[in-house]
Amino acid sequence: MKAAVGDRIVTASGVVGGVVRDGVVTECPHDDGSPPYRVRWSDTGEETLVYPGSDTIVDAQVEAGSDEWSEPRQARALTWDVRITVVESGGSTTAEATVTNGPPDALRAVGHARKSPGDPEVPLIGDEIAAGRALRRLADRLLAVAEQDVSAAVGHRAHVHR
Repeated sequence: MKAAVGDRIVTASGVVGGVVRDGVVTECPHDDGSPPYRVRWSDTGEETLVYPGSDTIVDAQVEAGSDEWSEPRQARALTWDVRITVVESGGSTTAEATVTNGPPDALRAVGHARKSPGDPEVPLIGDEIAAGRALRRLADRLLAVAEQDVSAAVGHRAHVHR
């Protein structure tokens, strides 16, 4: 990762549901643009020394190979929540996974699990299996929607690898 003074930096939260932070690089002590960077955060105004990880992107304000400044590209940071509802009854479990605030069209998927008659009653296992199956189907649906969107954008049938 390389950065320069004036670049925008965006860091995702290390915890589920945490805040995405963005700031501006105010100091880059290495001539080659390598970390660490001093960053002024937009939410607090404080400056900290940042050693970016894989959860961080740098939005450069300088076009590659150019000495002229350009308008900064706008980075996007989104949060999509998935709600899983689980219902268990008599050794059968059903889970529904729904994207609650993501794509314009609500996405949902259902997964089922059923215990074998001779197995002990451990509801958590059925919950995990049903929820996992619902999430896998939800992922397939999201990729199918993306494939339709890509096809519409390029004007011909496209394929998204799954």
